Amino acid sequence: MSSNTQASPASSPSRRVLLRTALAGTAVAGSVGSVIGLGSVFPASASEASAEALGGGRPPSPEEALRRLAAGNRRWAAYRQQHPHESRSVRLQVAREQHPFAIVLGCVDSRVPPELVFDQGLGDLLTVRAAGEVLDEAVLGSIAYGVLELDVPLVLVLAHQSCGAVGAAVHADETGTELPAHIQYLAEQIRPSIDHGRHGEARVAATIDAHARRTRGLLAGEPDLARRIATGRLAVAVARYDLVDQKVRMLRTE
Repeated sequence: MSSNTQASPASSPSRRVLLRTALAGTAVAGSVGSVIGLGSVFPASASEASAEALGGGRPPSPEEALRRLAAGNRRWAAYRQQHPHESRSVRLQVAREQHPFAIVLGCVDSRVPPELVFDQGLGDLLTVRAAGEVLDEAVLGSIAYGVLELDVPLVLVLAHQSCGAVGAAVHADETGTELPAHIQYLAEQIRPSIDHGRHGEARVAATIDAHARRTRGLLAGEPDLARRIATGRLAVAVARYDLVDQKVRMLRTE
């Protein structure tokens, strides 16, 4: 990554003030529970309660936040989505304040909108999208805002099957092709994750996962986020959405 992606976007008081002033929202007080352990599949929820019931308040821990996302994805994949939190009362409530329970860093791909993939509604998710989940100062600042100012307990890096940005980066690396303008920047940020031990589509698929894990690691290493992870107030997880069956699967980390 270039040097501007590794500096903490909220490491100075002036940047914190800028974030607080520039982005509207109300921070929620209170601590959250322990950091989750990552597995190879989405964790099962205790019950398949309705989305409206699940939306009765912020989950008490990062693990519960992840379970809420998992329950929503199961509804989506089974074509039983509920499109929660769209009522008149909810619209009036979120006009006054917001208390999202998770931040999803995803790709700009039109086939992977987080609110649909996780069957969530207004005020539930703070979504940040960049091609290939590439980090830059704007992305880092947006995530830092959600964590530090809105006290969101979970950040999920969401990669996806058949990512065009990763495919372009792999092709450019293999052929030496210079990509147009700012697209080249994306390829350069993805390049460190390219799996040269595989070939063809297998290389692209492996690089999608590797890049998502690397992005998760960079986020977890940000000082302000790392302090919250250490105290159990925050978890940074990583997963992949598969377009064929619409399921989100957790990716293991070291």
